[in-house]
Amino acid sequence: MNIRDVLERYRSGEMSEAEAERLLRLDFLECISTHTVFDHGREARRGIPEVVFGETKSPEVVADIVSRVMSDREVLLVSRASEAHLEAVRKAVRGTKVTYNEKARMILVDKRRRRARRGKVGVMAAGSSDIGVAEEARCVAEAMGCEVLVAYDVGVAALHRILDPLMRMVDEGVDALVVVAGMEGALPTVVSGLTDVPVIGVPTSVGYGYGAKGEAALMGMLQSCSPGLAVVNIDNGVGAGAMAALIARRCHDNGRPAGRK
Repeated sequence: MNIRDVLERYRSGEMSEAEAERLLRLDFLECISTHTVFDHGREARRGIPEVVFGETKSPEVVADIVSRVMSDREVLLVSRASEAHLEAVRKAVRGTKVTYNEKARMILVDKRRRRARRGKVGVMAAGSSDIGVAEEARCVAEAMGCEVLVAYDVGVAALHRILDPLMRMVDEGVDALVVVAGMEGALPTVVSGLTDVPVIGVPTSVGYGYGAKGEAALMGMLQSCSPGLAVVNIDNGVGAGAMAALIARRCHDNGRPAGRK
């Protein structure tokens, strides 16, 4: 729940003055046990749901954070999460809807009864090995209220594969495109050169030998000769999904027509 929600509920009489004051006081920093200093105002400032990075945290710490944070808000994501994280989170927030995207390794904790759709995002993956990062971007964009269209295994090794899904996404009026690629990372440049839609390139740590940790794909995208291509860090599907959703929602809020036909 953000500041606007608190004020609206107080104005409508759904919330007492004491409860509103308590929640507004939480709109700063709070220590969770001895491991986390949580910023309650971040979601309201940025418009991005809280994302807890799970990979380097124990299931107990993640569950502790989720339990506290979800006591006064409606949605939260846990990235790079394991089955152990999922089990701990479900126990911590019993009765709340918890879903797990296995490919993305992403947990979504969601109290919302309905999600208002704002904007449309396209997500493309060059190869099957890139799908996990692409799904990460998809999860974040959907959690932020965007409709997401996907096309996977459409890389430059068989370039003609990209044409039909790209045309479909442009015709359906996507506001931003997330393009995920490993190896030499060429696909985002190709897509950027074929459309006027903003493109966010995501290099992945997929490949052989030199550059196999994603450096080759990252450098290739950064050296793109197609203007309008922005690049996030290696394997950063979360950052790409959030950026695409921010663009799409701003387009929607500004009253942009739904299609580009």
